[in-house]
Amino acid sequence: MKTDYKFSNLLGSVYRKGNLVYTEDGTCLLSPVGNRVTVFDLINNKSHTLAFAHRLNVARIALHPKGQLLLTVDEGGQAILSHFQRRIVLYRFSLKSAVSALKFSPSGTHFAVALGRKIEVWKTPSTPGSPEGIDDDQEGGLEFAPFVRYRQYVQHHDTVQNIEWSSDSRFFLSASKDLTARIWSLDPEEGFTPTVLAGHRTAVYAAWFSYDQETIYTISKDGALFRWQYLPPPDVDPDMVAEEDERWRISDRHYFFQEQAHLTTAAFHPQSHLLVTGFSNGLFMLHELPDFSEIHKLSISASNIDTVSINKSGEWLAFGSSALGQLLVWEWQSESYILKQQGHFDSLNALTYSPSGDRVITCADDGKVKVWDTASGFCIVTFTEHTSGVTACEFARRGNVLFTASLDGSVRAFDLIRYRCFRTFTAPKRLSFSSIAVDPAGEVVAAGSLDDFDIHIWSVQTGQLLDQLAGHEGPVSSLSFAPNGGTLISGSWDRTVRLWSVFARTQTSEPLQLQADVLCVSVRPDSKQIAVSTLDGQLTFWSLSEGTQETGLDGRRDVSGGRKVTDRRTAANVAGTKSFNTVTYSADGSVVLAGGNSKYICLYAVETGVLLQKYTVSVNLSLDGTQEFLNSRLLTEAGPRALLDEQGEASDLEDRLDRSLPGSKRGDAAQRKIAPEVRVPGVAFSPTGRAFCAASTEGLLIYSVDSGVRFDPFDLDVDVTVESTLKALGRREWLVALVMAFRLGQAKLVIRVYRSIPAVDISLVVRDLPDVYLERLLRVVAKESDTSPHLELNLLWLESLLRQHGRVLKERQGEFAEVVRMVQRAVGKVQGEVMKVAEGNRHTIDYLLGQPRAREEGAVKLKLLGNGGVTEAGAEDGDESMDDGEEDEWVGLD
Repeated sequence: MKTDYKFSNLLGSVYRKGNLVYTEDGTCLLSPVGNRVTVFDLINNKSHTLAFAHRLNVARIALHPKGQLLLTVDEGGQAILSHFQRRIVLYRFSLKSAVSALKFSPSGTHFAVALGRKIEVWKTPSTPGSPEGIDDDQEGGLEFAPFVRYRQYVQHHDTVQNIEWSSDSRFFLSASKDLTARIWSLDPEEGFTPTVLAGHRTAVYAAWFSYDQETIYTISKDGALFRWQYLPPPDVDPDMVAEEDERWRISDRHYFFQEQAHLTTAAFHPQSHLLVTGFSNGLFMLHELPDFSEIHKLSISASNIDTVSINKSGEWLAFGSSALGQLLVWEWQSESYILKQQGHFDSLNALTYSPSGDRVITCADDGKVKVWDTASGFCIVTFTEHTSGVTACEFARRGNVLFTASLDGSVRAFDLIRYRCFRTFTAPKRLSFSSIAVDPAGEVVAAGSLDDFDIHIWSVQTGQLLDQLAGHEGPVSSLSFAPNGGTLISGSWDRTVRLWSVFARTQTSEPLQLQADVLCVSVRPDSKQIAVSTLDGQLTFWSLSEGTQETGLDGRRDVSGGRKVTDRRTAANVAGTKSFNTVTYSADGSVVLAGGNSKYICLYAVETGVLLQKYTVSVNLSLDGTQEFLNSRLLTEAGPRALLDEQGEASDLEDRLDRSLPGSKRGDAAQRKIAPEVRVPGVAFSPTGRAFCAASTEGLLIYSVDSGVRFDPFDLDVDVTVESTLKALGRREWLVALVMAFRLGQAKLVIRVYRSIPAVDISLVVRDLPDVYLERLLRVVAKESDTSPHLELNLLWLESLLRQHGRVLKERQGEFAEVVRMVQRAVGKVQGEVMKVAEGNRHTIDYLLGQPRAREEGAVKLKLLGNGGVTEAGAEDGDESMDDGEEDEWVGLD
């Protein structure tokens, strides 16, 4: 069993806060999700989360115009510069203050960052290890201090909210809460002085240059749009005006007139003159400037639209709403959604894998059940039938049926082929169900509640309540069916685990006594052992057939960790984190995975009880419980500083007021708002055993042994030519020659290299082939199998490819569907031709084998006839008689 799992992807969350950024080609969208960044591929319908993580939530992200460097800054001003394609961290740096705006210049040589009311311009660091840096004036290589501050601007009086560069990278605009926008120059320009654009009555949200840079647009929080042009004073003859009297003046004013709503975000596309604005009521509007003609008006959310971004072509608009965790990409010309995703906006409670392993189902306190595709990272369907928090979910081992239990007193069955709820199970009295189990055949479903001590069992076919199992003296906390279907295992707060023979004539239960309240039970896939987690932090393993304890381990020290802001004790002594709330076996039953109310997930070996691996689900200090030690300097007379509201002024009071109706929000409205606590309510192993997922406060974390980035190492080589490829082929460097031929894209060269590789080296070449070339090689082999006479060579290639890369083809079957069908057609054609030849050969062999027998039968017949008077008959006919010598000679021919 492999234990070297690494972080692979983050599902369950698509947007938290911050700005959205498109790549240069407009096909990918970068979205901050907590302290990480997720990349959505809008063309191939896939997503992946970058492996690096900040210590706080990401506040601003910026992508270099050339698409190589990604700069991310968290709420504390800590910046990470990473290589976007390779997904590796290059530098870490502190800007020493919270960042409110971040933007690369179009030339890519500088980036501007807003730190409160200050603006700083920094030189773009070069890329280490490259022959030349991003900046042509810099030398490549590893630098001791890669971040160099170029210039500082300090004339604003309040927080700068937006920065926008001119197309020639000589000037940039800044918009501030001090009701002004300002024009700055990167370098001192002759005849230019920094200009103030004043006139708005509320905070200026953004300012932009027009495409020809002859016009400036500014927009403020109250929905006022001003158009600025470089004009002489009004009511003065332009011919009589001196050059020094010309300045930037307001040439036009437009207003949005949104009652009970204010502007929260805006974006401008200079090439198409398209202005996109978002408001606090979830409405967004599209206008064409300078005429301010309305193109679209659409409500896409029930809460604030926090950010909007436009791709380079101006066709796709990306919207983010942090209140509900929504992310939308809308094509305004066709009025259709390119991407529409929403994560859970409440804490996750449970998860489960589908039997095929390509789906993960999550349920949360928001009453929603979501189905996630592990290959693409997208949510493919959301069930909203439950009216309260969903506490447990379980898949039937046969069929595509999902069962969920909820606090609304119902257990529901969902068909994952038609995506509908086809059965609802309820108890005779109102109960809040907290655990669920389904027998392997999918005929019976059982549920337990913390309100009642009985276990309820229903028939899936009829929906009727079959029985109520009584025996526990406390709330039922966990249920599980044995994979062989003979036993139902239940755990309770009465410190017992009971084994029920549900399908026997007499429903008896065998209790297993433990030393503390049972939190979770799990059955090994071979139905021979169960793992039990209790409140005292013990993890015990019991024989299911004998009913005796086989082994156990103490996990209190392993799982405990993390001190909350309100804790009076240290992380080592805090009580709430010293037990496992969820336990699951691996596919082969050799290891167990356990998690609880802490930031750790523990992987144990069942046989030895050894802690194999300890995973930290989050290092995000924006969550409560991720720190081991609290800073005493943050403790004030009024309590911990994290519990105090130190943000905003009187002007921002409207933004911070909670306008929800009384009774519409759970909890005490007078209670202090604290950060969400880090915890792991559920873990599950993939049926393949190569990955596991964990439901955490930040979302659905997937850890995999196949998390390596598929990256082409030959992209770093600039000397890829036909001559160098043939030289590599002459040096018997088969893999290098094959990859170089693929990069050049010349079909004849690829075929030449392909046919030159010896049969004994095919498996070695295929083993080391980068995955990025797998599709191309399969396509070549399929075409060669269809057209060339090299039958055995092509079959050897196909066998080696399928043997060593079959798992990749299975996991990414959507991506390789076309080329796999080509391979199938080629193999089918070869099979038909071989069978045709074999059939012809069989008939030929049968004919040849029949010839000696025919001769033998003819010779024997002649001999018998000769002994019976052939001479006479032959004499009568005038034939010569056959003497004994000739007869013997004829028979001897056989």
